[in-house]
Amino acid sequence: MKIPIEISARHIHLSKEDFEKLFGKTEKLNVLKNLSQPGEFASDKIVELIGEDKKIENVRVLGPLRKNSQAEISMTDAYFLKLNPFPKIKVSGDLADTTNISVKNKNISVKIPCIIAKRHLHCSEEEAKKLKLKNNQEVSISVDGIRKLTFHEIAVRVSDKFKLALHLDTDEGNAAGISGKTFGELVK
Repeated sequence: MKIPIEISARHIHLSKEDFEKLFGKTEKLNVLKNLSQPGEFASDKIVELIGEDKKIENVRVLGPLRKNSQAEISMTDAYFLKLNPFPKIKVSGDLADTTNISVKNKNISVKIPCIIAKRHLHCSEEEAKKLKLKNNQEVSISVDGIRKLTFHEIAVRVSDKFKLALHLDTDEGNAAGISGKTFGELVK
């Protein structure tokens, strides 16, 4: 079975509380574009990520709102922002022992946990069954193309809310020369 590969650029997820601090209680998180995972979307809201002496502007807020806020960036972003302590590579949602980053909208800022998201494979329960995969298992997926390579230590995330897709960050996508619609193969 071919595995669709998607590149996930830097973004943030916000809790209702942090969203209201940054944008106000009357604002809504509006859909700009639906993402491949059911119910997930890029919103019309953007923020700045503030590092030691540099910032990254126009960082997209993804929806829907979550229980906990988190920023997901690449290793290159973390070096650029001179984050100290350096963010850990973690599965999205694992916020224990994380680095905090300032997120700013206009003159308001909040500090939220920041991670470098671990590469992961989303799949529904049916897809996981077909591929003989279990939640939290680690797998390898090879990618053909101009810079063929195999990604290892991919966390499998199984939920009926998911649709089959390997999510890589921009650094990983660039390392494999991925552009446009790309597929990989599970390494057995």
